[in-house]
Amino acid sequence: MEDPDPYLLDFLPQTLAVFLPLSPSLALGLGILLLLLLFSALVSAAETAYFSLSPLHVEAMGQDDSARSRRVAQLLKHPRKLLATILISNTLAKVSVIILATFLTLRYTLPGPGPYLLFLGEVVAVTALILFFGEVMPKIYASQRAPGIARMMSLPLLLLQRAFGPLGSILIHSTDLVDERYARKGHNLSMSELSEAIDITSTDAGAEEDRRILKGIVKFSDMDVKEIMKSRVDVSAVDTSLNFRELLKFILDAGYSRIPAWEESFDRVVGILYIKDLLPHLGEDEHFAWQKLLRPAFFVPEGKPINELLTEFQERKIHMAIVVDEYGGTSGIVTLEDIIEEIVGEISDEFDLESEGLRYRQVSDNSWIFEGKASLNDFCKVAGIEDRIFERVKGESDTLAGLILELEGRIPPRNAVIRYEQFTFRIEEADPRRIHSIRVTIDPEED
Repeated sequence: MEDPDPYLLDFLPQTLAVFLPLSPSLALGLGILLLLLLFSALVSAAETAYFSLSPLHVEAMGQDDSARSRRVAQLLKHPRKLLATILISNTLAKVSVIILATFLTLRYTLPGPGPYLLFLGEVVAVTALILFFGEVMPKIYASQRAPGIARMMSLPLLLLQRAFGPLGSILIHSTDLVDERYARKGHNLSMSELSEAIDITSTDAGAEEDRRILKGIVKFSDMDVKEIMKSRVDVSAVDTSLNFRELLKFILDAGYSRIPAWEESFDRVVGILYIKDLLPHLGEDEHFAWQKLLRPAFFVPEGKPINELLTEFQERKIHMAIVVDEYGGTSGIVTLEDIIEEIVGEISDEFDLESEGLRYRQVSDNSWIFEGKASLNDFCKVAGIEDRIFERVKGESDTLAGLILELEGRIPPRNAVIRYEQFTFRIEEADPRRIHSIRVTIDPEED
């Protein structure tokens, strides 16, 4: 038999001399370290479990009469207080692990390694322990068994919530102060940025309709009544001086279910006539006082956001508003259908089918003939371009004809050509007072 190494015989007694007298305290320290890691793991698992519970799980626990489910429901009533308790508990556990690991390392490490090497080893070892056993593994496990973990940790969390109540309140109030101070200084995405984000993330060719609706919702809160209203020159309104037979003929020619009524001029709208209110009186003679059937008109300014107008339409249970300018004159009308079309697109009925072709006609893949009164918003939808491209030059205009007036500063004659970036506008029909139709061509290379 080979004799043992004399160096080993000298080293073992020295090592045992260091550890044997202190082994109970070392074992106690390692035991506390493991308990702290276990506590951190349980708290991390509870955080993932509570904040990943689905509404169905929460509803099921609300209907369960068990003590654990009641405690879970009690904790979820105050999510910020629950989160503060979890954060305080987890932070204390992790800090305790670091401090205790440092103490044990300094107290029981064999002589030899330099201080820097010892520090590096301690950082790597403690970080790996906390991340793997205190964060990653517990959260992966809890994400798959959220209801069970939530019930299991309900009592410990309630006890911790009571223990750290004052500290948790301080934490919640301090975050409230920070929120109030910096809430308005957060990063606000512009409408164009949100629209571009939708284009980037929506890559499925089959989701084109969904993408179009999402973009409509994004732009919805950034649009005013003036951008979607029907101009006064295109509004069918009835004079209150007409007799009943003349009124019926006007209604048949107009084809609308609601018609504004005016006295003296369209700038003095006195009410809205609902055609359904006339049905019981169709047998009356021409002297019937139909003016008594008028309902009150609802007036809105040109600059009113359409999302606010939609809310008022819902509250008042009406479908039409009279748009007035800053001087009180009538600019036009806006309907519930006009607002909804900004989200879902054009809504066509039997009357729209006949008139829709008069608004624009596609000549080629990149050329259209539009009426001058067509809105810039509608033109951009038809051409498939972003409406912000005209922001710099459109001024206060909202129609194609208005854009031409802003670009030229005058009413151009027929066949005049105006160019702006990749767009070529050719005046198809005009008179000294109005541009009637415009041919728009988009250069495909620049586009």
